[in-house]
Amino acid sequence: MKKPKNIVLCGSMKVKDKIVDLSKELEEMGYNVLLPVECMQGLDKVIASRAHFDRIADPKNDTVLIVNATKNGIDNYIGPNSFAEIAFGFYFKKNVYLLNDIYEPYKDEIIGWNITPLKGDLNKLKK
Repeated sequence: MKKPKNIVLCGSMKVKDKIVDLSKELEEMGYNVLLPVECMQGLDKVIASRAHFDRIADPKNDTVLIVNATKNGIDNYIGPNSFAEIAFGFYFKKNVYLLNDIYEPYKDEIIGWNITPLKGDLNKLKK
């Protein structure tokens, strides 16, 4: 697998500060990062989700990174919207990564779809 060029970041808006910080770190590493800006701006869920799904589906964007941070005391949390983004990335044959480890409730799908947990190590994106 070659180094990704365009990374679409996804995750719960309750961890949007982490998403923004991560985008800066990835940009410093040389990646082009696409944020869920419509979601971050609080636009209507239908409009925001469709815009972000379009980003994932765009052939120029080869990688989806789910920011599955700790939320409400739950490690590696993946909410329903982020799980939909994982499925969408899988369907469109993107490289899909989890920032942290596997979220147990979705373990079967994550393993079955070859989603890669980075366990916090962004250097694994280069492999």
